[in-house]
Amino acid sequence: MTNAQEYVWEGAIPLHIHLHESEVTTLPPPPPALVLAPRIGYLPLLISIVKPHFSSTLPPGVDTIWFEYKGLPLKWNIPTGVLFDLLCVEPQRPWNLIVHFRGYPSNILLPCEGEDGVKWSFINSLKEAAYIINGNCKNIMNMSQTDQTELWRSVLNNNLEAYRRVSSKLKLGTFEDEFVAFIDSNSTKSQQSAGETDVAAQMKTGELFTTTVFLLGRIPVRLYVWTVSEDFDDLEHAPSIDSWDKVSYINRPVEIQKEEGKYFSLKDAIKSLLPEFFPESNLTNARDASSNQSAAERGENSCDPASSRTPLENAEIKLVRIQGIKPKLEIPFSWVVNNLMNPEHFLHICVCLKVSEARTVQ
Repeated sequence: MTNAQEYVWEGAIPLHIHLHESEVTTLPPPPPALVLAPRIGYLPLLISIVKPHFSSTLPPGVDTIWFEYKGLPLKWNIPTGVLFDLLCVEPQRPWNLIVHFRGYPSNILLPCEGEDGVKWSFINSLKEAAYIINGNCKNIMNMSQTDQTELWRSVLNNNLEAYRRVSSKLKLGTFEDEFVAFIDSNSTKSQQSAGETDVAAQMKTGELFTTTVFLLGRIPVRLYVWTVSEDFDDLEHAPSIDSWDKVSYINRPVEIQKEEGKYFSLKDAIKSLLPEFFPESNLTNARDASSNQSAAERGENSCDPASSRTPLENAEIKLVRIQGIKPKLEIPFSWVVNNLMNPEHFLHICVCLKVSEARTVQ
């Protein structure tokens, strides 16, 4: 267990939840609910806290809870922390949300059957992740009812120890931490020759000096991308997302490739996931066709309007957020995977790209 994993599981977002004015039937209106929502959790799981707070003022009818932020209905199957990272470029705390118990926007949101619906969405994501990693999901399908219940309860209760006990049986594993391996490898060298200095310089500039490549594994990744055409220096000036049509949801695995003397970075991973925005990437050109083919064969859910268009000029990565942090793009991707992955074994990455106005993805 690492400190980073503990921070991820302990992470929470303070919420300031108001009942929508159309559903208020009493005077004065009820005060907002103040809730600390786990980052790895899901908004519908807050119903046991939120509903009692507003129950006395609700109009007659069947309760179907959903949330909105600045008029945008929030997708319940996306972890709460990911929603916050995606929609609050300049983080606000507490996060001001509106809760509804009526008028479910079924044209925008998938149906949700409360906690059971969230649980099965989580399990299905876990199966998908297992298939990407191992080529099958037998270990998930063969889980005992006891283990399945304990795994889900560990997520509900933010219990990392209990989660690790059960998830270790799934044999989804971890990946070699290339940063540690790189440091250990260099610590054994006692000479600083000119050749070694040249190698270090090549690593800094990203130049290739070897053709030896090792495939370390396939990583389940969910990428949330939005593009802007105008530059911004301060996050408070970043354009807000007011429609899900502005977000490309990309569900593609990353193949960690290790070249001798060079580690695979977060920037490498993002470029490999977005070849349409980074056509110069040597890491993606060789794999582009096979990646698209495997995605089609698995029938992955990818709302990626850019993938069918003419390749764009190189974009600029303006912002990357994972688990509430803005990691350096040069960080080894294996460290990100081992420490910042969500409990369903997907790594969720929010990315803002700047592209030329003429080529902005619609």
